[in-house]
Amino acid sequence: MRNCYFLLTISPEIKEDKIMKLPSCELYIIFYLMNFISLVLPVAGFALRDQCKISNNSFSCHPLKSGLRAVPKDIPPTVKSIDLSANKISKIQSTDFKNLSLVTELSLKDNNISQIETGAFAHLISLTQLSLSNNRLVKLGDDLFAGLSNLKELRITSNQIEKVAPTSFKSLTSLTLMDISHNKLHSSTKVQSILQQLPNLQKLIITNNDLTHFQSWELSNSSLQLTSLDVSQNRIAVFRITADIFPNLTWLNIGSTINHKMTWDIRNKTFLRQVSTLDVSGLQLASDDWKTFLETFNSSLTTLRMNQMKHNLTELIGIACTIPTLNELQLRQNKLYFIHSNLFKLCANITELDLSNNNIKNIDDRAFSSLKGLTFLSLAHNKLPSVPAATRNLPTLTELNLSRNNIRKLGCHDFANLTKLKELSLYQNTIPTLTECAFKDIIRLQVLKLQNSGISRLNGAFKKHLPYLRQLQLFGNKLTFIKHGELKGLKSLQNLSLFDNQITTLDEGCFIGLGNLTNLLLQSNNIYADNFKQSSFTGLINLKRLDLRDNHIAYKGRSTWPDPPFSHLTQLEELAIPAQHHRLKSQLPPNFLKGLTNLLKFNARNMQLEHLDKDTFKDTPRLQVLDISTNDIKNLSPEIFSPIQNLKSLYISRLGLKSLNFLVDAKLAKLEFLQVRHNTFPVIREEEINALPALVFLDLFEHSFKCDCDNAWFLEWAVNNNQTQVYDAYNFECNNPQSLIGTKLLDLDIKSCSVNTDFICFISTTCSTLLLMVVSFTYHFLRWQLVYAYYLFLAYLFDSKRKTKQAPDQYDAFVSYNAHDEPWVIRELLPKLEGEQGWRLCLHHRDFEPGKPIMENITDAIYGSRKTICVISQRYLESEWCSREITLASFRLFDEQKDVLILVFLEEIPTAQLSPYYRMRKMLKKRTYLSWPRSENTELFWEKLRQALKTREDHNEDQFLLTVGDQS
Repeated sequence: MRNCYFLLTISPEIKEDKIMKLPSCELYIIFYLMNFISLVLPVAGFALRDQCKISNNSFSCHPLKSGLRAVPKDIPPTVKSIDLSANKISKIQSTDFKNLSLVTELSLKDNNISQIETGAFAHLISLTQLSLSNNRLVKLGDDLFAGLSNLKELRITSNQIEKVAPTSFKSLTSLTLMDISHNKLHSSTKVQSILQQLPNLQKLIITNNDLTHFQSWELSNSSLQLTSLDVSQNRIAVFRITADIFPNLTWLNIGSTINHKMTWDIRNKTFLRQVSTLDVSGLQLASDDWKTFLETFNSSLTTLRMNQMKHNLTELIGIACTIPTLNELQLRQNKLYFIHSNLFKLCANITELDLSNNNIKNIDDRAFSSLKGLTFLSLAHNKLPSVPAATRNLPTLTELNLSRNNIRKLGCHDFANLTKLKELSLYQNTIPTLTECAFKDIIRLQVLKLQNSGISRLNGAFKKHLPYLRQLQLFGNKLTFIKHGELKGLKSLQNLSLFDNQITTLDEGCFIGLGNLTNLLLQSNNIYADNFKQSSFTGLINLKRLDLRDNHIAYKGRSTWPDPPFSHLTQLEELAIPAQHHRLKSQLPPNFLKGLTNLLKFNARNMQLEHLDKDTFKDTPRLQVLDISTNDIKNLSPEIFSPIQNLKSLYISRLGLKSLNFLVDAKLAKLEFLQVRHNTFPVIREEEINALPALVFLDLFEHSFKCDCDNAWFLEWAVNNNQTQVYDAYNFECNNPQSLIGTKLLDLDIKSCSVNTDFICFISTTCSTLLLMVVSFTYHFLRWQLVYAYYLFLAYLFDSKRKTKQAPDQYDAFVSYNAHDEPWVIRELLPKLEGEQGWRLCLHHRDFEPGKPIMENITDAIYGSRKTICVISQRYLESEWCSREITLASFRLFDEQKDVLILVFLEEIPTAQLSPYYRMRKMLKKRTYLSWPRSENTELFWEKLRQALKTREDHNEDQFLLTVGDQS
């Protein structure tokens, strides 16, 4: 059997195609198996359960309804980040994260986890960050984190952990940060158990664990790699270090607001020689111990935090400022109602001072005079009635925070000599008006925060000064308008926030001079469409983002705008104009976006739009994000999208759409994100989805469907497609028919909706293969039997036809012979039978009627003769017509039960060659035949032939002819 070559690519694990040489019979089997495999192998779906999302290889589940109670089983194996926080998961099983070897970040915080099975994280071999905070863990069992050899950060705060097994953290050989704060460890021996298992740990946070002692011999017998240690908010009565176990420690927090005193015992001042940041907030020591305590850090401390101190703060500040390396001092929540002139007299090296949230009402004018190098000063969240004079004449100050005070007015000299100030925060004060000279001295200012301060008028404060200002926050005030040129002094301004004011009008040239402005936020004002024009935005040649949301912008009855407002904003990339304050129906003028050739994002949500003109976006060819949700546009024309073929995100929720047919002709080949929430169309068709070849996310949240065969294709596609995530697909509900209302769409049985083409192809291919094999086998082994059967059938037909005619005998015998045997018939047979014995013979070359079909001639000859003489030879058996003649004669023999057939063999023929002629072979076993003798004695032959011709056609006389010998 010949071989054939077949390309085999069955398994996805096979990285290279392999050409295999297979026999054809084996090829049939493999072909059969491949068809079967294609039916039974499952396909990974991309319709995630429980309102989960995938974005940039990040998987997150934050259901809007009830939270998850278990880890989803359909997390794709390609994700690298998983966020399952804020759910109701109570147990982590060993199979929950199987096949997720690429995940590097996992958040399980804010759940109800009380049990984690052994090996639950074993498959997360790439994990570097894990959060189990805010759960209900009580005990950390043996090998709990097995498999996490690459984990670097572990957070298990706010649980109820009391016990830690000796091998809980054994596998965390790469861990550098451990946060186990707000638990119930109680004993430092449990801390020791943690440290012993984590040789590379650098940051340890064990805040609020009811620790009562912290002693070095209970922790370790050798040096640790810790650089940061937080043991704050514990009841530590004794903090004792007798060995150099923290040689690399740079950050230490031992503060406590719990009302108790601590004994500080450091045997050698060099043990904490590297600590640069120290937090002692709320710590209580004996008066004589504070100096000893701070001297421990005398050679390295740069940052000291002393918040909520109950000790004499003046004394503590005096001691602290004797540390020569100290430059940052934080003194929050210490109830410093008054800052006197001597409080910081020893703090000449301090460069950053934080006095926030102290209820300060007064500050001595010379309180900061000794701070010659001060760069940062925060007086936020106090009760200062005005800008204190103490803040003047600080020539090195770069950042000043005066937010959340009671400042009511800004004077012309409030910021005198602050020539290096770069950031000023004055938000959440009560400053109804500004003055023109308020900021004249801070010419290098880059950031100014004036939000939520009740400002109603600017009074030219920004006309001349602040040439280097880049960010101005004026949102949340009471401004009603911006005058012409009122901001022209802000030549370097890049970000201007004016949202949440009371602005009604944008005057002509109100933003003139702001040539470098890139972001302008005007949302949540009272701006009307008729109150701003093209000239309102004159000079904003570099503006990239303009937000006009939540204003009174409505357009009614305008076919075109005579003066398109944004035509000069050629660099604008983001424009938002929805308005929630009106309920009037509106329509965008066709040239509304004229000039915005670089626009990338356009937001027209909730504008009560009834229609979009086909030319709306003809001037925005680069548009990538379009949001027209929550409008009354019930029909979208494909022509609208013709100019914006680069669109990647489309939001069309709450439009009252009846279908998505417009997508078929819209040709949005690059669309990746489609949100179609809360619409009314019941069916999503195949051609609508196929029109979006790049779609990766489809949001149909809370969409109701018609649950019948019209949605069968969508149902199957939503689960089985491997490209597009269908958000919340498992919660889609039926709203039609009535009997299925409330039923989940994905619970619909669609087997009866369509023929399983895959199964049909499988069956048809299998049947074709089997048929081909049967035909090949039959042709090879039974082809002669088939040929004989064919002729037998034809003979039967002509025999039946002839019997109905019942024609009388015209000849004594019809002679059937092959043309090659014709010389014997003419020279021997014809002279003997017709010439000497007087029989009348029928010969085809002589007696057949010309023009008559040959089969009819044969039939008439056989049925018109008493006998049929078959002159049989090798040539005779190979002849088509001879085969038909003997077959027809045999029918007459067996069907009429008459002795009408005489067989004359001119040569010996082996029985095997007669096998295809089953009737002839059977006949030879029961009947007489004549053989032409090879010797010259032929008298007996002719006599037997004469007797055979002479007998009647009755089978009872057959025995009279059995005189020559049977062939078997």
